Amino acid sequence: MEDLDKRMDPYGLLMMANGSLYGLRNVTEWNESSLLGAGAGALENDESWEETRRQHVADLATTNWLFVVLFVLKALIMVFIIIAALFGNLLVIVSVMRHRKLRVITNYFVVSLALADMLVAIWAMCFNASVELTNGRWLFGYFMCDVWNSLDVYFSTVSILHLCCISVDRYYAIVQPLDYPLIMTQSRLVVMLAVVWCSPALVSFLPIFMGWYTTQEHLRFRRRHPDLCGFQVNRPYAVISSSVSFWVPGVIMILMYCRIYIEADRQERMLYRSKVATALLNKHLQINGISAAGLSTIPSDTATMVDTSSGEMRPCAASSKMKRERKAARTLGIIMSAFLACWLPFFLWYIITTLCGAECHCPQAVVTAVFWVGYFNSALNPIIYAYFNREFRVAFKKTLQSCCYHLLLLFPSRTSHGHTPPPRGTPPPQITNSNVSSAAEIHFLNNSSLVRLDDCAKTPELVRQSEDVI
Repeated sequence: MEDLDKRMDPYGLLMMANGSLYGLRNVTEWNESSLLGAGAGALENDESWEETRRQHVADLATTNWLFVVLFVLKALIMVFIIIAALFGNLLVIVSVMRHRKLRVITNYFVVSLALADMLVAIWAMCFNASVELTNGRWLFGYFMCDVWNSLDVYFSTVSILHLCCISVDRYYAIVQPLDYPLIMTQSRLVVMLAVVWCSPALVSFLPIFMGWYTTQEHLRFRRRHPDLCGFQVNRPYAVISSSVSFWVPGVIMILMYCRIYIEADRQERMLYRSKVATALLNKHLQINGISAAGLSTIPSDTATMVDTSSGEMRPCAASSKMKRERKAARTLGIIMSAFLACWLPFFLWYIITTLCGAECHCPQAVVTAVFWVGYFNSALNPIIYAYFNREFRVAFKKTLQSCCYHLLLLFPSRTSHGHTPPPRGTPPPQITNSNVSSAAEIHFLNNSSLVRLDDCAKTPELVRQSEDVI
């Protein structure tokens, strides 16, 4: 009862007032100065209570404002990652489909990986965002909770298995270049992709829908609370699923890229020694008065050829192909490193908290962070392609230009800022040094194969020609 009174009157103002009235009712003589002192004390306590109340209201308003800011910031970050993953990976798929130069075996794995990342954005990220933005509430029922957890595990596993296959493909292309066409055939490519897409179901759909992944207590809790969708796993499932989804493929990728790096370094040293030997041979021929151009018809196994215009000997196309393979291996190594950097925190949290139990409780903010850092990898791959691979960068540029071109064709009557298009037959304006960086870029832009919009209607053949790609 005293506790209830204390909660109702934290500063004792009501008790003080009741005590004063009781004293006035039961005594016949009272001291005026004592009454005035009691009234002054009551007034001082009342002012202190009002100040505390105002401070509490101000703190509550500040807390609500910070909550709104953090909520908006979190929503913007999640929406940005989802949109970047969707459109970036869609750009990869369309670019490979449109450009025949990119249709090599490695890029078929890349396209399949981009499809898996798009599905991660659609099925895993969107559902996770809905949970985070509704303060942990699940809106889609008991069955869809199992579907979401299964798809999350499934597509994450598919992504890392794709990168494992890409590392094996690059290993054979760099370490055994002569046997590569015999090893990586179309039929073997189909088998590898089938295994990558089918095998993750054994650690996602099957154990989750059968209830093998968690404890009976958690299953009963989920049936009583269908508005909550937690993914609490038991220890055997945590060890098996993390090994299949991350640890074993990650170790394979690290070993493959270590072997690739060693082989690429060895080839680089051989190429350097070949160049030195070529320079010494050229110098020897010049000293003896023998023209190096006369050797251009002699077959050689040293992977060199002679430039008849200058008399110098240069590496042949094989060395150029070797450089391209090493550059592709470096790019894919960066992709693998980004994947490991994004998903390693999640799998460390996943295995540690499961094996440790309730003693290793992790704040919800940390759980959200490790999930979305892993999801962010699905948006990173297109950025890595565009920045480190020139062929993908050119293909992305042409694809985006084609998309903008077709959008303009859909709205031919709309012009920016009220300007009217130039009359038919007017030659396009020439690019000058004022808005480009080099003379080569001026020549490219002035002689571009893209036709003007107002000529598209009467020259459909040119439109088809402009859409033709390598």
